[in-house]
Amino acid sequence: MNKSGHVLNGALLAVGLGVILAVDPTAGPILTGPDGTVTAESVAAVAGDVGVSVAKLSLPIVLGALFPDVDTAFGRHRKTLHSLPVLGIFLAFPFLFGNLQYVWIGVATHYFLDMVGSKRGIALFHPLSDTEYSLPTGVATSSAWATRVTLLITAVELVVLGAIHYYAFALDTSLADATTAIGI
Repeated sequence: MNKSGHVLNGALLAVGLGVILAVDPTAGPILTGPDGTVTAESVAAVAGDVGVSVAKLSLPIVLGALFPDVDTAFGRHRKTLHSLPVLGIFLAFPFLFGNLQYVWIGVATHYFLDMVGSKRGIALFHPLSDTEYSLPTGVATSSAWATRVTLLITAVELVVLGAIHYYAFALDTSLADATTAIGI
C-alpha cells in the first residue's frame, strides 16, 4: 500500500479501536438513563468516553502505521523496517519502558496491509532472509482498487482486534496487570 493508504488505515483503526475500548457490550444498554430512556447526558458520556479513547490511540497507532516506511529514506524498502524483529522491538518496548503501548498495533497492521493488500509483500525475516511474503489478494498501489482493499482490510483488522479484546484479553489492560495475569 501507499502512504495515504497507511494513514487511512491508521486513522480508521484509531477510531474503531477507540470505540471498541470505550464501549463495553456486556454492560447492557449504554445510552439509556435509569428509567430506560435515552438521555442527552448518557449520549454525551458515551461520546466523551469514545472521544478520549480515540484521542489516546490516534497518535501512537498512526505513527506505528507510518513507521515501517521510514525505510524508504534509508536501507531497503519493505525489508529493513518491515520484518518480525522490528515488530518484536515494538512489542517489547511497553514491557521494558512502560510506554508506546499501542504503537505495535500500527506497525503490525502496516505489515498486514502490505502483505495482504499489495502485490509485492514484505521481507518478514529480514535480515536473515530477503524473501518477500504476500498473499494473492494484493493490488498495485496505484490501482483504483487500492482504497477499497485498504478499507476491507481495516474492517477485518477491527473485527479481529474486537474479538481479541472482548473474548481473549482486554487490549487496554495495564502492563502491570497483564504481566501479573500471565505470571511474569
